[in-house]
Amino acid sequence: MKGKILFLIVIQFSLINAQTKLGVLKYDDFKTPEFCGTSCHTEFHQQWKQAMMSQAYTHEWDEIEYFKLAVPHAEKDEKVAEVKAGCNGCHSPIAYVVGDVPPPLPSKNSRANESVSCDVCHSIAGFSGDTPYNFNYIMKPGKTKYSSRKSGVQSPAHEIEVNPIMKTGDFCGICHNEKSPFDTWVKSTHLEWKDGPYYKEGVQCQDCHMPKAEFKTASMGNTYNDARLHLFHGAHDEGKVKGVIEIRINPDIKEVEPGEVVKFTVALFNQKTGHKFPTGSVEDRIVWLHVEAIDEKGNVYHLPVDKKGFQGEEYLIGEDVLAYQDMGIALNDPNFKGVQRDGIPIGDRIFRKPYFDPKGRMTIQQWNTASFGVDYRIGPRETKIETFTFKVPEKISPGKLKVTATLNYQLLVKPVADFLGVPSSESKIVEVNKHSTEVTILQ
Repeated sequence: MKGKILFLIVIQFSLINAQTKLGVLKYDDFKTPEFCGTSCHTEFHQQWKQAMMSQAYTHEWDEIEYFKLAVPHAEKDEKVAEVKAGCNGCHSPIAYVVGDVPPPLPSKNSRANESVSCDVCHSIAGFSGDTPYNFNYIMKPGKTKYSSRKSGVQSPAHEIEVNPIMKTGDFCGICHNEKSPFDTWVKSTHLEWKDGPYYKEGVQCQDCHMPKAEFKTASMGNTYNDARLHLFHGAHDEGKVKGVIEIRINPDIKEVEPGEVVKFTVALFNQKTGHKFPTGSVEDRIVWLHVEAIDEKGNVYHLPVDKKGFQGEEYLIGEDVLAYQDMGIALNDPNFKGVQRDGIPIGDRIFRKPYFDPKGRMTIQQWNTASFGVDYRIGPRETKIETFTFKVPEKISPGKLKVTATLNYQLLVKPVADFLGVPSSESKIVEVNKHSTEVTILQ
């Protein structure tokens, strides 16, 4: 009899701690963000509303990518069929756990639009398995809300249970790590952090994306010196992106005659991110280094990067080539030729990790990613060195030649954004940093 009781206890424990699956809960199990933010957590609610957490389902590019590419692709290819439901596991977790797949379009203003809401995160008790990824959360909505601290004031709306995982980057990894149906790590922000210097020093994701401040966590509650602000500012926040990489450029000689060669060295130091830059939706992002010179008369000269010669480097230098042909699957065009791969000046250095589909073609569809090219992103506290060799034109104007290195960033490759009708804000060029130097052109 004892053995049977133990067996039942083990089964019950495993069920309680299993990943929360599709369709096991109801919308009514979750409070709305407005319920949380109307009278109690008013400031946090406003911070959340300005963050991408509140727009994970309604954001224009996410809507287009899901309904125009992911869903039709999933309906045509059994290998990636799971993404029809799975995308929502992180972009609209409530819709996923209630089985509302695909959810209504954002224009229908359903509860799927709550995206990653207050009650989603504060209902997560932990994750199943050893590694957080692919929304393997254990979700327990109800009267008890999980938090990183016990409040000194009794809430009239809920109980509070301290959940230590909420203080760690592992909590973030539940959605900021993702494997494709081809078993490739298409998102690995948490894993990059865990493999880097900040994890070893005890710096958590929350320390940068939910900074501590003297703040009230609830309108009727106490003021804490180390309350976590609910800013969640990251890749879509220009203030977060600008200055994240430090740049310096220098010449090998300061005076040069027309017809001679001068070499410029650019050092790029990742001073601020605890993970690689760029990270997250790396298949969409593009970061590139542009170097140009301006002479005394205002003539502009573009300097292409010196090739290093390693295998796969061709994907890391701006070219006039087509890519992303696998979009043709969703678009019902088997002869789709693709769109421009980069949309940046030819010869500029790109810091990216190319994603390849099962046919070896570059893709922006993470669910269709079977392999990768060279990971040439800039790691935390890493410095990359690039050189640009410039043969000074014979007829250049004498005087000062100003040479500027600029690091640019786009959330989404512009040719893709233009082709799919994504708002221009998603392909806007953000200047991460720049630095200039001078040489003197002799008579």
